[in-house]
Amino acid sequence: MADTTVNWRIHPRLPVAYPVIFGGAPFVGEGMVSDLSLSGCSVTCERTVLTGSYIKLSVVLPDPTSSLFIELGKIRWVRENAFGVEFIRVPTLTRHRLDRVVSGQLSPDQNLFPVLL
Repeated sequence: MADTTVNWRIHPRLPVAYPVIFGGAPFVGEGMVSDLSLSGCSVTCERTVLTGSYIKLSVVLPDPTSSLFIELGKIRWVRENAFGVEFIRVPTLTRHRLDRVVSGQLSPDQNLFPVLL
């Protein structure tokens, strides 16, 4: 049977394992970013969160002098010990750093900016 799942994501998600600290009203938690894209990420953690909640995230990158600070994200889905975040407000410095992180991990056949015909 053929897989009929449609991927509506604009940007490819890359498998990663970066520690993250996140918080929203009224919770704070920590976990691991398990995949990352220019527009969002998935987080695995043991903290309970609610779909539709707004959060801030600080993703710790392998370079100990840098991190990704997401000023505002929205939790789009929750499944067991994981949730998906859409990035809504990203500071300019973080946006440039995110671009470098994602483009450095893409394979040559993946395209960050798909061409629309």
